Amino acid sequence: MRQKLLCVLSSVVLLSVGWLGGSGLTLLVALVPLLYISASYSASARDWWRMAGWAALSFVLWNVVTVWWIWIATPVGPVAATFFSTWWSMVAFMLFHYVSKRAPRSIAYTVLVAAWVAAEYLYTYTEVISFPWLTLGNGFSGDVWAVQWYEYTGAMGGSMWVMLCNIAIFEAWQNRRRAQRVVAAAVVLLPIIFSLAIYWSYKPQEERVKMAVLQPNVDCYEEKFNDTPRKQLENLVDLIAQTPSDVKVLVMPETALPTTVDERQPLEMNAGVIWLQDALQRTHPDALATIGATTIKSYDSAVAPTPTARRSAGGYYDVYNSSIAIGSEQGELHHKMRLVIGVEAMPLFFNSFIDLGGMTGQLGRNDKATVFSRGGLTVGPAICYEGLYGEWFARFVREGAEVMLLMSNDGWWGNTPGHKRLFDFCRLRAIETRRAVARSANTGVSGFISSRGDVLQRLDWDQRGVLVQDVERSTRQTMYVTYGDWVGRMALLVTFLAVMYFTAYRVRRKNHLVD
Repeated sequence: MRQKLLCVLSSVVLLSVGWLGGSGLTLLVALVPLLYISASYSASARDWWRMAGWAALSFVLWNVVTVWWIWIATPVGPVAATFFSTWWSMVAFMLFHYVSKRAPRSIAYTVLVAAWVAAEYLYTYTEVISFPWLTLGNGFSGDVWAVQWYEYTGAMGGSMWVMLCNIAIFEAWQNRRRAQRVVAAAVVLLPIIFSLAIYWSYKPQEERVKMAVLQPNVDCYEEKFNDTPRKQLENLVDLIAQTPSDVKVLVMPETALPTTVDERQPLEMNAGVIWLQDALQRTHPDALATIGATTIKSYDSAVAPTPTARRSAGGYYDVYNSSIAIGSEQGELHHKMRLVIGVEAMPLFFNSFIDLGGMTGQLGRNDKATVFSRGGLTVGPAICYEGLYGEWFARFVREGAEVMLLMSNDGWWGNTPGHKRLFDFCRLRAIETRRAVARSANTGVSGFISSRGDVLQRLDWDQRGVLVQDVERSTRQTMYVTYGDWVGRMALLVTFLAVMYFTAYRVRRKNHLVD
């Protein structure tokens, strides 16, 4: 009992390091203790439940250690995230445990790798309950030098690498044979060597554009809803005045516009937009500016025109978390595609339980990425949570984005690992798409990330200011941009085939056709 508890705690620590600001390379051995516990049990139903208990304890503690900060905004959040994340991890690991007691190790290990990645894929693409924070590949957000090959596989390729390394290292430890040690070393080192080769030989494209990210540092719980729109606009105008006049793109945070935008009217008729337009016309007449806003789209309809529409006296309306462009020659409004679970993607009757201090309830959503263009430059205006989803981030690049913008407001969780990891995840998105990222957050972290995933500049928590950078414009099309999360789709197929093969194997063994 004591030995197994020590194994569980070891796994929890090794799994968590990458999400707490340390190196994600600990993930390469993080599941070895759980594989050891699994190997110590028999094929009996009682031992299956015992293994399930240890696995559940490991995955629950992993979630508690890494996503506890959601509690600051909503007590329900970490409970829901832990339940669903643990569920998917348990499905994969316990399927492996069951198969490992009844079939050759080759089948069992195939099931483990494929089922784990497939579970991550399903959790990522499931509507409403999706929160893929703990996708194993995300754990390398601080080790971009080791995962440059994400431009081919995306973060789910990193998850597959983690599972293969754990299996290889466990087998080398168990068997202590030279061949097994060589295999383990190859599985661990070859992807790193390949990544380093890409990293040091990588050459960014030469064309540049000068951009600025603004961080107004408005308190989410006090100033944002207690200060007047005028005061918040004056804050933004003052930051615009501090921005050099030759800047071509200015990026402001998510929901930074304090006035709600009615989509039935031209943007130029919104009071807040007028205020910012006047300021930009005086100092940056040729610049493109982007800012996050709450927008409302009304419908004159007797029936709900969309699944997310809310009822009003005159019909229905949708509320969107949007990014808008001031001075754009193409595209002026993007609706957020991926909504935050429990806040933006939740029926209205849950509002009394969950509140992040903003517009809550089920927001309208959109499946199309809209890009903004001016002067021949095209940018992708991603919003906050979209930086967690590689597939959705890549959609902007497919639409022609040469530089990626990320507008965020991470202040709901205080000065915790939450906002820091969201910034780091953008480093992985930069590698996947080979696009530089300009990130503007309300209270931090704002900054610039190169197309190689390097942090060029950053403005940390609770700081107000402007950062300016000459940013690479890229037209490259990576394999990941072209095919998206193909590793996850392949994992689904392999899982199905492996389970079918296991079923056939069991039938043949029952009929004494195999040993």
